[in-house]
Amino acid sequence: MTPNNRPIGVFDSGLGGLTAMATLIERLPGEDICYLGDTGRVPYGVRSRATIERYTRQDMAFLMELDVKAIVVACGTVSAVALEQIRGEYTIPIYGVLEPAVDAALARTKTENIGIIGTEATISSGAYERLLRAARPDVRLTSVACPLFVPLVENGRVEPGDVVIETIVAEYLAPIKAAGVDTLILGCTHYPLLEAVIGAYLGADTALISSGRAAAERVAADLAAQGMLAARETGSCRYFVTDSVTGFEKLASLFLRRDVSGKVAQVSLESL
Repeated sequence: MTPNNRPIGVFDSGLGGLTAMATLIERLPGEDICYLGDTGRVPYGVRSRATIERYTRQDMAFLMELDVKAIVVACGTVSAVALEQIRGEYTIPIYGVLEPAVDAALARTKTENIGIIGTEATISSGAYERLLRAARPDVRLTSVACPLFVPLVENGRVEPGDVVIETIVAEYLAPIKAAGVDTLILGCTHYPLLEAVIGAYLGADTALISSGRAAAERVAADLAAQGMLAARETGSCRYFVTDSVTGFEKLASLFLRRDVSGKVAQVSLESL
């Protein structure tokens, strides 16, 4: 099979998709990866379906201009609300975060008692619930929307000991804790940045499933199986945002554990 040296595209409404990006960098060190964070319009989870679909088409169009070979929709809201509508419009592989997270949760649960947290749009769509019940009709599910998580993550309020995020986590996740779930799907790619706080509140007996990491693992396996990997040992990463470069560089460097200074460009999507 002929190696494919074109880049992989990844997009999210903001920083959250960096959780998927980090796994891709780890698993596929030879790949060039282009990340688009629509930081000027974050969060997507409070928008209407029509607006989410419009934003998604603009995100996709931008990455397609970079001649990517595959796209990772590292956004739970887009994966739940818009992905099926737009997937058929493209010929390259497009990966969402729902199916990999569902498969990982079903493989992990021992009690068939699963929790789901996500944006308002993701939870109201019922997409995770449909996939889980299609696979296991008797699974017990508890779903909670957590609309304040994304803006708090985007502002770096993610550390244990931060009274604001700890208070909000306790308020939102009280029904999850009361239900006694043994597995929790973090249905927004921003949420793994809160794993330490969420894990401390729910306890060590609750497994946390990162939708972004699960999706990245699937992408890595699929591209390898299809002979679509690049023929190089070390790839490069480029980052694009629709708002402040400086703010993104600071937080991205923290979450990726690598310096992204000088690798981030501001772009506009409105004309796409």
